[in-house]
Amino acid sequence: MSKAIFIALVALMVVAAIPYGTVEPWWKAAFVCAVFGICIVAIVERLVRREGEIAGGPILLPLLALALLAFAQTLSLGSREAASLQVWNTISADPYQTRFFALQVLALAGWLALLYCYATTEQRIRVLVYTIMCVAVASAIFGILRQTTQHQTGFVLPLLRPAQGYAQFINKNHFAYLMEMAFGLGLGIALAGGVAKERLLVYVALLLPIWTGLVLANSRGGILAMLAQIVVAALFLLNRQRSRMGQSVLVRAVLVGALVVGIMFGTLWVGGDRLATNIEAATSEFNTASSLTRQGASRNEIWRATLKMFAAHPILGVGLGGYWIGITAYHDASGLMTPQEAHNDYLELLSSGGVVGFALGVWFAVVVIRAVRRNLLSDTGYGRAVRVGAILGITGVAAHSLVDFGLHILINALVFLTLIMMASHKKAHKAQMIEMETII
Repeated sequence: MSKAIFIALVALMVVAAIPYGTVEPWWKAAFVCAVFGICIVAIVERLVRREGEIAGGPILLPLLALALLAFAQTLSLGSREAASLQVWNTISADPYQTRFFALQVLALAGWLALLYCYATTEQRIRVLVYTIMCVAVASAIFGILRQTTQHQTGFVLPLLRPAQGYAQFINKNHFAYLMEMAFGLGLGIALAGGVAKERLLVYVALLLPIWTGLVLANSRGGILAMLAQIVVAALFLLNRQRSRMGQSVLVRAVLVGALVVGIMFGTLWVGGDRLATNIEAATSEFNTASSLTRQGASRNEIWRATLKMFAAHPILGVGLGGYWIGITAYHDASGLMTPQEAHNDYLELLSSGGVVGFALGVWFAVVVIRAVRRNLLSDTGYGRAVRVGAILGITGVAAHSLVDFGLHILINALVFLTLIMMASHKKAHKAQMIEMETII
């Protein structure tokens, strides 16, 4: 049963990537039901084996608290009559979406708990690593083929339109999230010595289409995330070499600069004029001057409206999942274009969950950082290499989330939580390792 549960988790990750990254409500509902179904089987399996302890409890608690907050935001505070209808008064601007958000968070917490329980051996960690890398490679190749050959609506998936989104994603920035997580994971494992020399070319072959897809997607946030990953990876590599060879600060600085410049030159060369033009246009996103049409679609205008909404609902926010309705009262524009998201996950958590929701996010981040730091210092070999790769993937997401909302896509959230598990899980004891290998 343990092996079957792990295989089901891997299969669910692969399937979740296919339908536009799982964004449609019915696909989200199917995913939630699938995770809950696997959880039921896991409970039975653990009862049979008489195991009740779940690893990663401190990391799971903030997620469960966030789901509880979302549910509390939907509780009825009475009703009022409007247009001859009884209106349900709640903290959330959209109680249905907020409850759906709570179910998704519970499913994601269940997913993370299952990984802590059933991905405890090096062999299974390797399976997860290759699954993430292969899903990213397949998406990148599909995106490149679509970019070069699609001329009409529908390309394997019926809703894909020419010059819109990338690969199977409707939004190119959501595609970039998946690429940067896989790129950081593979790069970190290779740099930290987790790949044998005879297998190094395999990792290079996997990373090349991922990097190419990330560049060709023309996502400015994705380029920002990749740059952050390269800087962190370079600092880690040079710090490692310094501890072995006693290199000077000047040599380290020169090597870091050369690596960053080389990667950026290659990025601009592959992306071409299209990417360069898109980067130059980034300044308009932060222009404080209002356009003549008053669309209010720039990030600067959206963020200002989001802060106004937070100021009006500072404690509990407008409801997790209710941003798209709550923002309409504070978005000073013509109404031609109304933001559905804040284009900044940190601001959206602050405005949707208030100070309480943001505090839960900080709690989650602090617990993860402490667990990662503690385990990284005590690990060696492949386990440490995987942790370094997971840290690079998480770094990319942390940087990209400053300007986008890719974690709202379930496949990206799944991969992100998988990276958190890889970076924070404790190494199993020798007896447990032998037992789990026997089960496999």
